[in-house]
Amino acid sequence: MESVKQASQKLSQKIQARLQQFAQEGNIWKKLRGGVFLAIGYLLSPLCWWNDIVFNLPIAYFFGYICSLFNRDLLIPCSIAGYWLSNILGILMMQAGAMDVLQGQPKERNVKKELLTGIASSTVYTLLILALIQLKILDAPVFSVLFSGT
Repeated sequence: MESVKQASQKLSQKIQARLQQFAQEGNIWKKLRGGVFLAIGYLLSPLCWWNDIVFNLPIAYFFGYICSLFNRDLLIPCSIAGYWLSNILGILMMQAGAMDVLQGQPKERNVKKELLTGIASSTVYTLLILALIQLKILDAPVFSVLFSGT
């Protein structure tokens, strides 16, 4: 009878060890996914100083180009909207990735608050960049060539 109890305890311990190992591996995949989201989000976000030429402006121009297929006058407004949306997407991806990477235990997320924070910060950044371009403080020769229509 004692040997059955010992065998049962050993089996129970092995099962618990496997469950802990499985939980840790799932946590590794979550952290890896969070790291990828964090990296891509950083590249799209306003926090990366060189991302505009490499990522955001091509995305914005493509978005504006697609919109201009419906109406030629939509190229510039939709490009600005595309730039703004790419920044929002970057900030939201960074927030989601940081939550996965840095958070030990899963907690309830406030998606509405995260979305509003992302929209507000991206809007302020986009308006700042537009103001700097309009005031000729920031020179954007590539941007003006893209939208000159020639």
